[in-house]
Amino acid sequence: MAVLFSVMLVTASGNTAMQSILPTVGTQLHIPDFWVSAAFSWSALLWVYTAPKWARQSDHRGRKALMRLGMIGFTTSFALAGLALFLGLLGWYSALWTFILFALFRSLYGGLGSAAPPAVQAYVAARTGRAERTKALSLISSSFGLGTIVGPAIAPLMIIPFFGLSSPMFAFAAIGLIVMIALALKLPDDNPGYEARGVVTSEPYSSAPSSDSRNEDDDEAEETSLPPRLRWGDNRIKPWLITGILGGNAHALILGVIGFLVLDRLGLRADPAMGIRMTGIVLMSGAAATLLAQWGLIPLLQMGPRSSVLWGMILGAFGCLIIGMSHDLYGIIIGFAVASLGFGLFRPGFTAGASLAVKRSEQNGVAGIVASVNGMAFIISPALGVLLYTYAGPLPFWLAVAVCVFLFGWGFKTLKLDERIIAQR
Repeated sequence: MAVLFSVMLVTASGNTAMQSILPTVGTQLHIPDFWVSAAFSWSALLWVYTAPKWARQSDHRGRKALMRLGMIGFTTSFALAGLALFLGLLGWYSALWTFILFALFRSLYGGLGSAAPPAVQAYVAARTGRAERTKALSLISSSFGLGTIVGPAIAPLMIIPFFGLSSPMFAFAAIGLIVMIALALKLPDDNPGYEARGVVTSEPYSSAPSSDSRNEDDDEAEETSLPPRLRWGDNRIKPWLITGILGGNAHALILGVIGFLVLDRLGLRADPAMGIRMTGIVLMSGAAATLLAQWGLIPLLQMGPRSSVLWGMILGAFGCLIIGMSHDLYGIIIGFAVASLGFGLFRPGFTAGASLAVKRSEQNGVAGIVASVNGMAFIISPALGVLLYTYAGPLPFWLAVAVCVFLFGWGFKTLKLDERIIAQR
Protein backbone atom coordinates (compact mmCIF):
# COMPACT_ATOMS: atom_id res chain seq x y z
CA MET A 1 0.00 0.00 0.00
CA ALA A 2 2.90 2.36 0.70
CA VAL A 3 4.23 1.88 -2.83
CA LEU A 4 0.80 2.30 -4.39
CA PHE A 5 0.15 5.38 -2.25
CA SER A 6 3.47 6.83 -3.45
CA VAL A 7 2.64 6.29 -7.11
CA MET A 8 -0.57 8.31 -6.83
CA LEU A 9 0.90 10.95 -4.51
CA VAL A 10 3.93 11.66 -6.70
CA THR A 11 1.83 11.80 -9.87
CA ALA A 12 -0.58 14.37 -8.43
CA SER A 13 1.95 16.46 -6.52
CA GLY A 14 4.34 16.68 -9.47
CA ASN A 15 1.59 17.90 -11.78
CA THR A 16 0.32 20.57 -9.40
CA ALA A 17 3.86 21.67 -8.53
CA MET A 18 4.37 22.33 -12.23
CA GLN A 19 1.21 24.44 -12.23
CA SER A 20 2.67 26.66 -9.52
CA ILE A 21 5.98 27.34 -11.27
CA LEU A 22 5.00 27.51 -14.94
CA PRO A 23 3.47 31.03 -14.91
CA THR A 24 6.73 32.41 -13.47
CA VAL A 25 8.83 30.39 -15.94
CA GLY A 26 6.75 31.78 -18.81
CA THR A 27 7.35 35.31 -17.53
CA GLN A 28 11.10 34.75 -17.39
CA LEU A 29 11.11 33.44 -20.96
CA HIS A 30 8.77 36.21 -22.16
CA ILE A 31 6.32 33.64 -23.46
CA PRO A 32 2.73 34.96 -23.72
CA ASP A 33 0.54 33.63 -20.92
CA PHE A 34 -1.86 32.06 -23.40
CA TRP A 35 0.80 29.72 -24.81
CA VAL A 36 1.96 28.73 -21.33
CA SER A 37 -1.58 27.67 -20.50
CA ALA A 38 -1.89 25.87 -23.83
CA ALA A 39 0.77 23.38 -22.70
CA PHE A 40 -1.65 22.11 -20.04
CA SER A 41 -4.48 21.99 -22.59
CA TRP A 42 -2.41 19.74 -24.88
CA SER A 43 -1.60 17.40 -22.00
CA ALA A 44 -5.26 17.28 -20.93
CA LEU A 45 -6.33 16.38 -24.47
CA LEU A 46 -3.92 13.45 -24.55
CA TRP A 47 -4.99 12.35 -21.07
CA VAL A 48 -8.67 12.32 -22.07
CA TYR A 49 -7.87 10.28 -25.19
CA THR A 50 -5.51 7.74 -23.61
CA ALA A 51 -6.91 7.25 -20.07
CA PRO A 52 -9.91 5.11 -21.13
CA LYS A 53 -7.63 2.99 -23.32
CA TRP A 54 -5.20 2.30 -20.48
CA ALA A 55 -8.08 1.59 -18.08
CA ARG A 56 -9.40 -1.10 -20.44
CA GLN A 57 -5.90 -2.64 -20.64
CA SER A 58 -5.47 -3.08 -16.88
CA ASP A 59 -6.66 -6.71 -16.93
CA HIS A 60 -4.92 -7.71 -20.15
CA ARG A 61 -1.42 -6.25 -19.88
CA GLY A 62 -1.04 -6.49 -16.11
CA ARG A 63 -1.58 -3.77 -13.52
CA LYS A 64 2.04 -3.63 -12.39
CA ALA A 65 3.20 -3.25 -15.99
CA LEU A 66 0.82 -0.34 -16.56
CA MET A 67 1.93 1.33 -13.33
CA ARG A 68 5.50 1.03 -14.53
CA LEU A 69 4.54 2.51 -17.90
CA GLY A 70 2.76 5.42 -16.20
CA MET A 71 5.75 6.17 -13.98
CA ILE A 72 8.11 5.95 -16.97
CA GLY A 73 5.96 8.53 -18.71
CA PHE A 74 5.90 10.75 -15.62
CA THR A 75 9.64 10.54 -14.90
CA THR A 76 10.76 10.92 -18.49
CA SER A 77 8.38 13.81 -19.09
CA PHE A 78 9.53 15.75 -16.05
CA ALA A 79 13.23 15.13 -16.69
CA LEU A 80 13.10 16.15 -20.37
CA ALA A 81 10.70 19.06 -19.80
CA GLY A 82 12.93 20.29 -16.97
CA LEU A 83 15.97 20.04 -19.24
CA ALA A 84 14.17 22.00 -21.96
CA LEU A 85 13.29 24.78 -19.48
CA PHE A 86 16.78 24.77 -17.96
CA LEU A 87 18.54 25.21 -21.29
CA GLY A 88 15.94 27.71 -22.47
CA LEU A 89 16.41 29.84 -19.35
CA LEU A 90 20.17 29.75 -19.99
CA GLY A 91 19.56 31.12 -23.47
CA TRP A 92 20.69 28.09 -25.48
CA TYR A 93 17.71 28.55 -27.82
CA SER A 94 14.78 30.90 -28.24
CA ALA A 95 11.69 31.11 -26.06
CA LEU A 96 9.65 29.70 -28.94
CA TRP A 97 11.78 26.54 -29.12
CA THR A 98 11.72 26.27 -25.33
CA PHE A 99 7.96 26.22 -25.38
CA ILE A 100 7.78 23.76 -28.29
CA LEU A 101 10.18 21.34 -26.60
CA PHE A 102 8.42 21.70 -23.25
CA ALA A 103 5.00 20.97 -24.81
CA LEU A 104 6.46 17.98 -26.68
CA PHE A 105 7.98 16.44 -23.55
CA ARG A 106 4.89 17.31 -21.54
CA SER A 107 2.90 15.12 -23.93
CA LEU A 108 4.70 12.06 -22.52
CA TYR A 109 2.92 12.71 -19.22
CA GLY A 110 -0.47 13.21 -20.85
CA GLY A 111 -0.13 10.12 -23.02
CA LEU A 112 1.63 7.63 -20.72
CA GLY A 113 1.11 9.04 -17.21
CA SER A 114 -2.61 8.29 -17.47
CA ALA A 115 -1.82 4.55 -17.34
CA ALA A 116 -0.82 4.57 -13.66
CA PRO A 117 -3.96 5.70 -11.72
CA PRO A 118 -6.42 3.15 -13.16
CA ALA A 119 -3.82 0.40 -12.82
CA VAL A 120 -3.28 1.26 -9.15
CA GLN A 121 -7.01 1.20 -8.41
CA ALA A 122 -7.53 -2.05 -10.32
CA TYR A 123 -4.55 -3.65 -8.53
CA VAL A 124 -6.02 -2.76 -5.12
CA ALA A 125 -9.54 -3.87 -6.06
CA ALA A 126 -8.27 -7.20 -7.43
CA ARG A 127 -6.34 -8.03 -4.25
CA THR A 128 -8.87 -7.06 -1.59
CA GLY A 129 -12.22 -8.47 -0.61
CA ARG A 130 -15.33 -6.36 -0.24
CA ALA A 131 -14.76 -5.79 3.50
CA GLU A 132 -11.32 -4.22 3.02
CA ARG A 133 -11.81 -2.75 -0.46
CA THR A 134 -13.59 0.46 0.47
CA LYS A 135 -10.95 1.42 3.02
CA ALA A 136 -8.10 0.56 0.65
CA LEU A 137 -9.53 2.48 -2.29
CA SER A 138 -10.31 5.47 -0.07
CA LEU A 139 -6.69 5.54 1.05
CA ILE A 140 -5.50 5.46 -2.57
CA SER A 141 -7.92 8.22 -3.57
CA SER A 142 -6.77 10.33 -0.64
CA SER A 143 -3.19 10.21 -1.94
CA PHE A 144 -4.30 11.77 -5.22
CA GLY A 145 -6.12 14.57 -3.39
CA LEU A 146 -3.27 15.05 -0.92
CA GLY A 147 -0.87 15.50 -3.82
CA THR A 148 -2.73 18.62 -4.95
CA ILE A 149 -1.72 20.23 -1.63
CA VAL A 150 1.77 18.79 -1.35
CA GLY A 151 2.91 19.82 -4.84
CA PRO A 152 2.50 23.61 -4.56
CA ALA A 153 3.75 23.47 -0.95
CA ILE A 154 7.13 21.89 -1.68
CA ALA A 155 7.80 23.34 -5.14
CA PRO A 156 9.42 26.56 -3.78
CA LEU A 157 11.58 24.50 -1.40
CA MET A 158 13.01 22.49 -4.31
CA ILE A 159 14.52 25.48 -6.12
CA ILE A 160 18.31 25.42 -5.96
CA PRO A 161 20.65 28.04 -7.48
CA PHE A 162 22.23 25.96 -10.23
CA PHE A 163 19.04 24.61 -11.82
CA GLY A 164 16.94 27.66 -10.97
CA LEU A 165 13.22 27.55 -11.81
CA SER A 166 13.55 24.15 -13.45
CA SER A 167 14.69 22.55 -10.17
CA PRO A 168 11.28 21.15 -9.14
CA MET A 169 11.02 19.36 -12.46
CA PHE A 170 14.31 17.52 -11.91
CA ALA A 171 13.42 16.86 -8.28
CA PHE A 172 10.14 15.17 -9.15
CA ALA A 173 11.85 13.21 -11.92
CA ALA A 174 14.29 11.88 -9.29
CA ILE A 175 11.43 11.08 -6.91
CA GLY A 176 9.61 9.33 -9.74
CA LEU A 177 12.71 7.22 -10.41
CA ILE A 178 12.84 6.18 -6.75
CA VAL A 179 9.16 5.20 -6.87
CA MET A 180 9.82 3.17 -10.03
CA ILE A 181 12.60 1.26 -8.24
CA ALA A 182 10.33 0.62 -5.26
CA LEU A 183 7.61 -0.49 -7.66
CA ALA A 184 9.94 -3.03 -9.26
CA LEU A 185 11.42 -4.37 -6.01
CA LYS A 186 8.60 -4.18 -3.47
CA LEU A 187 5.31 -4.59 -5.31
CA PRO A 188 4.26 -8.22 -5.86
CA ASP A 189 3.51 -9.27 -9.42
CA ASP A 190 -0.09 -9.49 -10.56
CA ASN A 191 -1.86 -12.33 -8.82
CA PRO A 192 -5.44 -11.10 -8.53
CA GLY A 193 -7.83 -12.83 -6.21
CA TYR A 194 -10.81 -10.89 -7.53
CA GLU A 195 -11.79 -9.53 -10.93
CA ALA A 196 -11.49 -5.76 -11.26
CA ARG A 197 -11.37 -3.23 -14.04
CA GLY A 198 -9.24 -0.14 -14.18
CA VAL A 199 -11.20 3.01 -13.39
CA VAL A 200 -10.78 6.02 -15.68
CA THR A 201 -9.19 8.86 -13.72
CA SER A 202 -9.05 12.53 -14.67
CA GLU A 203 -5.73 14.33 -14.88
CA PRO A 204 -4.89 15.86 -11.48
CA TYR A 205 -5.30 19.64 -11.29
CA SER A 206 -4.82 21.86 -8.30
CA SER A 207 -7.99 21.90 -6.20
CA ALA A 208 -9.64 19.51 -8.62
CA PRO A 209 -9.11 15.96 -7.36
CA SER A 210 -10.62 13.25 -9.48
CA SER A 211 -13.89 11.63 -8.55
CA ASP A 212 -14.73 8.02 -9.23
CA SER A 213 -18.27 7.74 -10.51
CA ARG A 214 -18.68 4.07 -9.69
CA ASN A 215 -20.28 3.04 -6.43
CA GLU A 216 -18.50 0.38 -4.41
CA ASP A 217 -21.60 -1.77 -4.59
CA ASP A 218 -21.17 -1.96 -8.34
CA ASP A 219 -17.70 -3.45 -8.34
CA GLU A 220 -18.99 -6.99 -8.38
CA ALA A 221 -21.40 -6.51 -11.25
CA GLU A 222 -21.38 -9.39 -13.68
CA GLU A 223 -18.37 -9.43 -15.98
CA THR A 224 -19.50 -12.33 -18.15
CA SER A 225 -21.42 -10.24 -20.69
CA LEU A 226 -20.72 -6.95 -22.35
CA PRO A 227 -22.41 -4.05 -20.54
CA PRO A 228 -24.99 -2.09 -22.53
CA ARG A 229 -23.55 0.85 -24.41
CA LEU A 230 -24.51 4.09 -22.72
CA ARG A 231 -25.10 7.06 -25.01
CA TRP A 232 -24.27 10.66 -24.21
CA GLY A 233 -27.79 11.68 -25.25
CA ASP A 234 -29.46 9.30 -22.80
CA ASN A 235 -32.22 11.33 -21.14
CA ARG A 236 -31.41 9.85 -17.73
CA ILE A 237 -27.92 11.33 -17.61
CA LYS A 238 -28.24 14.27 -20.01
CA PRO A 239 -29.10 16.87 -17.28
CA TRP A 240 -26.12 15.72 -15.21
CA LEU A 241 -23.77 15.82 -18.19
CA ILE A 242 -24.90 19.38 -19.02
CA THR A 243 -24.27 20.23 -15.38
CA GLY A 244 -20.81 18.69 -15.48
CA ILE A 245 -19.84 20.39 -18.74
CA LEU A 246 -20.93 23.88 -17.65
CA GLY A 247 -19.61 23.67 -14.09
CA GLY A 248 -16.39 21.99 -15.14
CA ASN A 249 -15.61 24.68 -17.70
CA ALA A 250 -16.31 27.43 -15.15
CA HIS A 251 -13.85 25.75 -12.78
CA ALA A 252 -11.25 25.33 -15.52
CA LEU A 253 -11.54 29.02 -16.43
CA ILE A 254 -10.34 30.19 -13.04
CA LEU A 255 -7.75 27.43 -12.60
CA GLY A 256 -6.09 28.45 -15.84
CA VAL A 257 -5.89 32.11 -14.83
CA ILE A 258 -5.17 32.09 -11.11
CA GLY A 259 -1.38 31.71 -11.35
CA PHE A 260 -1.04 34.66 -13.72
CA LEU A 261 -3.46 36.76 -11.66
CA VAL A 262 -1.34 36.24 -8.53
CA LEU A 263 1.76 37.48 -10.34
CA ASP A 264 -0.01 40.56 -11.73
CA ARG A 265 -2.14 41.61 -8.76
CA LEU A 266 0.77 41.25 -6.34
CA GLY A 267 3.36 42.72 -8.72
CA LEU A 268 5.57 39.63 -8.70
CA ARG A 269 6.46 39.26 -12.38
CA ALA A 270 10.01 40.42 -11.63
CA ASP A 271 10.42 38.31 -8.47
CA PRO A 272 10.38 34.64 -9.55
CA ALA A 273 11.00 33.07 -6.15
CA MET A 274 8.28 35.07 -4.40
CA GLY A 275 5.92 34.53 -7.35
CA ILE A 276 6.20 30.76 -7.04
CA ARG A 277 5.81 30.94 -3.27
CA MET A 278 2.66 33.08 -3.40
CA THR A 279 1.14 31.06 -6.23
CA GLY A 280 1.75 27.90 -4.23
CA ILE A 281 0.00 29.33 -1.18
CA VAL A 282 -3.08 30.24 -3.22
CA LEU A 283 -3.19 26.82 -4.92
CA MET A 284 -2.82 25.08 -1.56
CA SER A 285 -5.73 27.04 -0.12
CA GLY A 286 -7.91 25.91 -3.01
CA ALA A 287 -6.83 22.28 -2.76
CA ALA A 288 -7.42 22.23 1.00
CA ALA A 289 -10.89 23.73 0.56
CA THR A 290 -11.74 21.14 -2.08
CA LEU A 291 -10.68 18.29 0.19
CA LEU A 292 -12.68 19.84 3.04
CA ALA A 293 -15.75 19.73 0.82
CA GLN A 294 -15.26 16.19 -0.43
CA TRP A 295 -13.89 14.53 2.68
CA GLY A 296 -15.69 16.60 5.31
CA LEU A 297 -18.83 18.50 4.37
CA ILE A 298 -20.47 16.04 1.98
CA PRO A 299 -20.28 13.00 4.33
CA LEU A 300 -20.91 15.09 7.46
CA LEU A 301 -23.99 16.84 6.08
CA GLN A 302 -25.03 13.80 4.00
CA MET A 303 -25.51 15.98 0.95
CA GLY A 304 -27.15 14.42 -2.08
CA PRO A 305 -26.21 15.09 -5.71
CA ARG A 306 -28.68 17.91 -6.32
CA SER A 307 -27.95 19.79 -3.11
CA SER A 308 -24.19 19.40 -3.65
CA VAL A 309 -24.44 20.90 -7.12
CA LEU A 310 -26.69 23.80 -6.10
CA TRP A 311 -24.71 24.77 -3.00
CA GLY A 312 -21.52 24.31 -4.97
CA MET A 313 -22.66 26.79 -7.61
CA ILE A 314 -23.63 29.37 -4.97
CA LEU A 315 -20.21 29.15 -3.32
CA GLY A 316 -18.44 28.97 -6.67
CA ALA A 317 -20.09 32.17 -7.89
CA PHE A 318 -19.37 33.97 -4.61
CA GLY A 319 -15.71 32.89 -4.62
CA CYS A 320 -15.15 33.92 -8.26
CA LEU A 321 -16.73 37.29 -7.48
CA ILE A 322 -14.30 37.82 -4.60
CA ILE A 323 -11.30 36.88 -6.75
CA GLY A 324 -12.35 39.27 -9.50
CA MET A 325 -12.47 42.19 -7.06
CA SER A 326 -9.42 41.33 -4.93
CA HIS A 327 -6.05 43.04 -5.30
CA ASP A 328 -4.18 41.62 -2.31
CA LEU A 329 -3.03 38.17 -1.28
CA TYR A 330 -5.59 37.79 1.50
CA GLY A 331 -8.52 38.51 -0.78
CA ILE A 332 -7.24 36.19 -3.51
CA ILE A 333 -6.72 33.35 -1.03
CA ILE A 334 -10.20 33.77 0.47
CA GLY A 335 -11.85 34.02 -2.93
CA PHE A 336 -10.02 31.04 -4.39
CA ALA A 337 -10.70 28.93 -1.29
CA VAL A 338 -14.42 29.74 -1.35
CA ALA A 339 -14.64 29.05 -5.09
CA SER A 340 -12.74 25.77 -4.66
CA LEU A 341 -15.01 24.78 -1.79
CA GLY A 342 -17.97 25.31 -4.12
CA PHE A 343 -16.48 23.36 -6.99
CA GLY A 344 -15.40 20.69 -4.51
CA LEU A 345 -19.08 20.22 -3.67
CA PHE A 346 -20.20 20.44 -7.28
CA ARG A 347 -17.90 17.80 -8.77
CA PRO A 348 -18.92 14.81 -6.58
CA GLY A 349 -22.56 15.95 -6.86
CA PHE A 350 -22.53 15.81 -10.63
CA THR A 351 -20.60 12.52 -10.54
CA ALA A 352 -22.97 10.83 -8.09
CA GLY A 353 -26.05 12.17 -9.88
CA ALA A 354 -24.96 10.62 -13.17
CA SER A 355 -24.08 7.33 -11.45
CA LEU A 356 -27.40 7.09 -9.60
CA ALA A 357 -29.37 7.84 -12.75
CA VAL A 358 -28.43 4.56 -14.46
CA LYS A 359 -28.59 0.85 -13.74
CA ARG A 360 -25.90 -1.15 -12.00
CA SER A 361 -24.85 -2.84 -15.23
CA GLU A 362 -24.25 0.60 -16.80
CA GLN A 363 -21.83 1.90 -14.16
CA ASN A 364 -18.68 1.36 -16.21
CA GLY A 365 -20.24 3.20 -19.12
CA VAL A 366 -21.21 6.20 -17.05
CA ALA A 367 -17.78 6.20 -15.36
CA GLY A 368 -16.10 6.64 -18.73
CA ILE A 369 -18.47 9.42 -19.78
CA VAL A 370 -18.04 11.28 -16.49
CA ALA A 371 -14.25 11.07 -16.70
CA SER A 372 -14.40 12.41 -20.26
CA VAL A 373 -16.56 15.34 -19.14
CA ASN A 374 -14.12 16.12 -16.31
CA GLY A 375 -11.15 15.99 -18.64
CA MET A 376 -12.67 17.86 -21.57
CA ALA A 377 -13.22 20.96 -19.44
CA PHE A 378 -9.44 21.38 -19.18
CA ILE A 379 -8.72 21.16 -22.90
CA ILE A 380 -9.92 24.61 -24.01
CA SER A 381 -11.18 26.56 -21.00
CA PRO A 382 -7.83 27.21 -19.22
CA ALA A 383 -6.30 28.69 -22.37
CA LEU A 384 -9.52 30.56 -23.14
CA GLY A 385 -9.54 31.97 -19.61
CA VAL A 386 -5.97 33.22 -19.99
CA LEU A 387 -6.83 34.76 -23.38
CA LEU A 388 -9.78 36.62 -21.86
CA TYR A 389 -7.65 37.65 -18.89
CA THR A 390 -4.95 39.05 -21.17
CA TYR A 391 -7.38 41.35 -22.92
CA ALA A 392 -9.98 42.08 -20.27
CA GLY A 393 -8.55 41.53 -16.76
CA PRO A 394 -11.25 40.05 -14.51
CA LEU A 395 -13.49 38.93 -17.41
CA PRO A 396 -12.85 35.17 -16.89
CA PHE A 397 -14.05 35.46 -13.31
CA TRP A 398 -17.19 37.38 -14.28
CA LEU A 399 -17.84 34.71 -16.92
CA ALA A 400 -17.40 31.98 -14.30
CA VAL A 401 -19.83 33.82 -12.00
CA ALA A 402 -22.38 34.02 -14.82
CA VAL A 403 -22.05 30.30 -15.57
CA CYS A 404 -22.45 29.38 -11.89
CA VAL A 405 -25.54 31.58 -11.49
CA PHE A 406 -27.10 30.19 -14.66
CA LEU A 407 -26.33 26.62 -13.62
CA PHE A 408 -27.89 27.17 -10.21
CA GLY A 409 -31.13 28.46 -11.77
CA TRP A 410 -31.20 25.77 -14.45
CA GLY A 411 -30.29 23.01 -12.01
CA PHE A 412 -32.90 24.13 -9.48
CA LYS A 413 -35.60 23.58 -12.10
CA THR A 414 -34.16 20.59 -13.95
CA LEU A 415 -32.18 18.30 -11.61
CA LYS A 416 -34.21 15.72 -9.75
CA LEU A 417 -34.60 16.01 -6.01
CA ASP A 418 -32.18 13.79 -4.11
CA GLU A 419 -35.01 11.72 -2.65
CA ARG A 420 -36.35 10.97 -6.14
CA ILE A 421 -32.92 9.94 -7.41
CA ILE A 422 -32.52 7.48 -4.55
CA ALA A 423 -36.04 6.12 -5.04
CA GLN A 424 -35.39 5.67 -8.78
CA ARG A 425 -32.14 3.89 -7.97
